[in-house]
Amino acid sequence: MSAPLLETRSLVKKFPGVIALKGVAFDLRAGEVHALCGENGAGTSTLIKLLSGIHPHGTYEGELLVDGQAVAFHSIRDAEAAGIAVITQEFALVDELSVAENIFLGRAPRRGVCVDWLEMQRRAAALLADFGLAIAPETPVRELGIGQKQLVEIVRAMDKKSRVLVLDEPTAALTEQEVAVLLDHLRRLRAQGTACIYISHKLDEVFAVADRITVLRDGASITTLAVRHASVPLVIKHMVGRDLGDLFPRRSSAVDREVQLSVRGLSVAPVKHAPLFLRGISFDLHGGEVLGFGGLMGAGRSELLLHLFGAWGHRLAGAVSLRGAAFPDPSPGAALAGGLALVTEDRKRYGLVLDQSIGFNLSLSSILRFFRCGHLDLPAEHVRNQQLFDSLRVKAPGQSARVGGLSGGNQQKIVLGKALMTEPHVVMLDEPTRGIDVGAKLEVYELINRLTAEGKAVILVSSELPELMGMSDRIIMLAEGKIGGEFARADFTQEKLLAAAMGRARAA
Repeated sequence: MSAPLLETRSLVKKFPGVIALKGVAFDLRAGEVHALCGENGAGTSTLIKLLSGIHPHGTYEGELLVDGQAVAFHSIRDAEAAGIAVITQEFALVDELSVAENIFLGRAPRRGVCVDWLEMQRRAAALLADFGLAIAPETPVRELGIGQKQLVEIVRAMDKKSRVLVLDEPTAALTEQEVAVLLDHLRRLRAQGTACIYISHKLDEVFAVADRITVLRDGASITTLAVRHASVPLVIKHMVGRDLGDLFPRRSSAVDREVQLSVRGLSVAPVKHAPLFLRGISFDLHGGEVLGFGGLMGAGRSELLLHLFGAWGHRLAGAVSLRGAAFPDPSPGAALAGGLALVTEDRKRYGLVLDQSIGFNLSLSSILRFFRCGHLDLPAEHVRNQQLFDSLRVKAPGQSARVGGLSGGNQQKIVLGKALMTEPHVVMLDEPTRGIDVGAKLEVYELINRLTAEGKAVILVSSELPELMGMSDRIIMLAEGKIGGEFARADFTQEKLLAAAMGRARAA
């Protein structure tokens, strides 16, 4: 057995009123993929910030060792000099620069004192092609979607030839095909001797790529398991401290015959005079039903929801009716007034005001309901906020806590709560469990069950086929802006769904 390349001994990290790490012990060997698993708030993010020099030496107790020697990282540069590269959940890309410029930011190839732009473009194109990315190196990063930005981050980190690669939720915004490409690259790096720390709430990925798993809970390292001796139920039990039942506890409700949302022949372009992006989409959504939408990245899932909400696209053909009333010229205000709510994919960009309090965010979309005679009824707003705060089981000191300081799972609860406060009849959920842990996912699934039990209609967009199959009553797969196939629950198989996503439903 090789000696550890990286090791932590009895790490303790304290914040005011909180002990984030409680004696964490962890080691990583060359040529190994070692997964870190834990619920939001378990301490995984704090640990990697310590490993990467964001929390500098002297702000924590315990030892950090590289090649058996104690090290003291005072900055990110110190960690990078020791061969540690970190890909965090927060993008570190410059939107106004090109993909190539971002990949080689701070280490651009030069010819004398000048940047060798042709060489940068050539090397970037080779890296992107090796990763299977059909992105032109000169493309501005601001034009990329979330998943593409994540892949550019990964390409940049992998090109640094680091000895240790730390990936924090690297596939949260990726499709299954992109995930498969990433895992293949990690296996290739492992064969070359690179050590990887892989942090993910997606346990199927963990078991597909990791050699060992260390579970953190409440800031403490609970156990380290060899993957060959572990199982998903065992890891979940260690993560949450209890046994969990069905991972997708869908309880089908009596579907209301009344159509809550009807779409007929919908064709939409991104802007006026642009080519069509969504083409000929038709479906009905009933009360008490979860209608799942799947597809590859770029298939049009998010764009469809944004258009129905009135926040994207120019409609060229088709008709939409909401609760029996024509909805020809949608806007977010009209959508909310008509009982249609949207929980967006990018909660930090579109769903939350991170510098504001929980209470501010919860009532943001419903604030006009609390005005009395031209004045805001603060007690009524506080009471309603507290009802949602309690029912969603938000882990925070109170409504006044800043949303930006919450874990991903609790931030997602606030986004959901904001939508629910509008008292919608139709709820559109775009990747509602992206980047949150198993326990928080279960709470979202139970919330979906509560909504349908109340007769509300739910659209669920997800890149995770098991989640889509487990929580949907019907599934529509989009392929290149069109419906590739529609499936009843009895017909769900991953093979059929993937074939429809690739426009090959008949072959399936």
